[in-house]
Amino acid sequence: MAIADRSGLPVAVCATSASPHEVTLVEATLDAKFTVDYPARLIGDKAYDSNDLDVWLAEQYHLEMIAPNLSSRKVKTQDGRPLRRYKRRWRIERLFAWLQNYRAIQTRHTRKLDNYLGFIHIGCVLILLRYL
Repeated sequence: MAIADRSGLPVAVCATSASPHEVTLVEATLDAKFTVDYPARLIGDKAYDSNDLDVWLAEQYHLEMIAPNLSSRKVKTQDGRPLRRYKRRWRIERLFAWLQNYRAIQTRHTRKLDNYLGFIHIGCVLILLRYL
């Protein structure tokens, strides 16, 4: 999981096993941020469409969650105005593409999660040094 700013530069990264759902990893990712302040809003895909997550982020972190509604949702919670920001989600995908340029991150050969997370942090530092 990763959070990027409006330029596509990394703000927070978190790595765990592949089995937990993405919604359960939001808190760990927000706690692993590199910056002092929390972002004003988070943009996620349809997996983040949850009323409980929206309320929890608003209460705990004062964040606005922008995610398109699931097709099975009866009552639509997002209107068109915040979803216009969803078009900028390509920036986080670009961050993942930048991280994939490093072979140690692209194919995980390390057994220990801490070692792999260290490689991800080194990749984030290299990205930040290159683009700042």
